[in-house]
Amino acid sequence: MFGDFDFQVIVKALPYLFFTGMVFTLKLTFLAATLGVALGTLIALMRLSGVTPLPQIAATYVNFVRALPLLLVIFWFYFLVPLMAQWVTGAERPIPVDAFLSVLITFTLFEAAYFAEIMRAGIQSLPKGQAAAGYALGLRYWQVMGSLVLPQAFRNMLPVLFTQTIVLFQDTSLVYVLSLNDFLGIAGKIGQRDGRLTEMYLFAALVYFAISFAASSAVRRLQARSAIIR
Repeated sequence: MFGDFDFQVIVKALPYLFFTGMVFTLKLTFLAATLGVALGTLIALMRLSGVTPLPQIAATYVNFVRALPLLLVIFWFYFLVPLMAQWVTGAERPIPVDAFLSVLITFTLFEAAYFAEIMRAGIQSLPKGQAAAGYALGLRYWQVMGSLVLPQAFRNMLPVLFTQTIVLFQDTSLVYVLSLNDFLGIAGKIGQRDGRLTEMYLFAALVYFAISFAASSAVRRLQARSAIIR
């Protein structure tokens, strides 16, 4: 079955695949996850707020974004935002948007909708008496959230946040449609150049599987340890 496979093309491509492609993929994953959690936490607080119309705005955003295919959002942001920027600024031509910045904003806004629901569940899982005790001590809303509620919510939902980050890591492969030098994109380019798409895509699939499986195993151990601590 593997008699016609040229494994040498994989060996030769390893430095470029990992030091350029995988670095790009992990960088995008880390930044999008960090910014997505921060924005998602803010959206979660908006959904739980009693100030009208913040809950409605947050719920509309979450439901709208989660109903869209990620690939469509990537295309929309990359191709339509320059036109919108041209219209807003009155420029004569579309204003180009850096490809990495474009996908970073796209993934941040998209993943924030999912992280928001995770954080909302974490906040709601805490006994209401803790927040009430904070208010009884004279703490303000943001002090209660920052000192009492959010740290516990983060701890409780850490396994789920990491699981969503693994999904984000897998989803970053979609940026190949913009010809960016992510891991899958580079594998595809090398495969097309050398006529070895089967070898390169098979290797890319194995790498994604290995990283995702190892990360998922670590999350399961973290979840089991958290359950013992609680």
